[in-house]
Amino acid sequence: MKKETTYIPFTKEMKKDYTILIPNMLPMHFKFIEKVFGLYGIKSELLLTQGQHIKDTGLKYCHNDTCYPAILVIGQFIDALQSGKYDPEKTALIMFQTGGGCRASNYINLIRKAIVKAGYPNVPVISFSFSGLEKHSGFKLTLPMLHRMMYGIFYADLLMLLRNQCRPYEIKSGESEELAAKWMERLVKEMDSSHISYKKVKKNYKQIIEDFNKIPRKEVKKIRVGVVGEIFVKYSPLGNNNLEDFLVSEGAEVTVPGLLDFMLYSLYNGLVDKELYGRGKASYPVKKLAYKFLTGKQRDIIKVIEENSEFDPPTHFDHTVSLVQGYIGMGTKMGEGWLLTAEMLELADKGVKNIVCTQPFGCLPNHICGKGMMKPLKEKNPDINIVAIDYDAGATAVNQENRIKLMLANGE
Repeated sequence: MKKETTYIPFTKEMKKDYTILIPNMLPMHFKFIEKVFGLYGIKSELLLTQGQHIKDTGLKYCHNDTCYPAILVIGQFIDALQSGKYDPEKTALIMFQTGGGCRASNYINLIRKAIVKAGYPNVPVISFSFSGLEKHSGFKLTLPMLHRMMYGIFYADLLMLLRNQCRPYEIKSGESEELAAKWMERLVKEMDSSHISYKKVKKNYKQIIEDFNKIPRKEVKKIRVGVVGEIFVKYSPLGNNNLEDFLVSEGAEVTVPGLLDFMLYSLYNGLVDKELYGRGKASYPVKKLAYKFLTGKQRDIIKVIEENSEFDPPTHFDHTVSLVQGYIGMGTKMGEGWLLTAEMLELADKGVKNIVCTQPFGCLPNHICGKGMMKPLKEKNPDINIVAIDYDAGATAVNQENRIKLMLANGE
């Protein structure tokens, strides 16, 4: 198939002096990815810009019916190119893709059209994908690179979980954030090591947990609120109007499932494809091995939390899969698919009955698997308190926050 005219490959020559801009979805996780890129000679920078001007810039260069996360990513990229901070002739952009049927595949073409329209036709847009959607000679994913990224995700998931469980109760305001940042800095430096020792990783897990355990906390009861939804608006402060900060300010303890769950979901779907459709037989053994590897690492994280603290650990992914049986078919895997329903059940199963389901306005997979599943979930679990919040360039934060306040008022 012929490439569209806006496709500019990222070459080996470009790798020497180009800076790759990374959109901000998970600040903590993507900081590790940025560091790993640097270890392999790839200069990159995570964009942390926020504000109404990001939305306005995105709307200027793409249709207002475009999916909201796409508007934000496009706005963040073009705002950066227009800022004067980066040389457009020495800058590339990167988009993280799964190869699925919605944003995962189509955004990259929207980004390319938008940056051409904005006057930057020579800026390469790199596809970060395991599906082999594109080839870029200057950007290749290797096993050692992916290995380091995985451990970065494990660390970031753990730090996010512990920070969220300490932050609402801390006596000294900001101490949880400061400790997470301190550990981030230390762990990022350790990525320079030529060999990642798993023994050292598990030792770090234990030390991180011990440090968070030492944070002086108030003995008070807070309402626990889970956050699920489309992956960008679930995690990105830019995408959800700083939802976690708002919930904490309203006296809630926030629980957000980790990124590892989404990785396991993506792998599990590959295994299910063989059973449902007879597809992917050649890659099935590799996917099964990867799934076994990641579930094993998840078990280790859960075990070290349980053995060294009273913190609430993540749920075993196999248990998450079992919870969704009888609610939605495993072939429902567009976007977040059945995982969105499963994560709501996972939260309820661990006692987090109040749930904010975040979704871009008009996002069909999320309206079906999130908002559309609220009625059957409540019929079988009448104590679940769910509110679906639409995020869109035209939606006001005041309206979103008022609906969340109403949910909190009805919560326990």
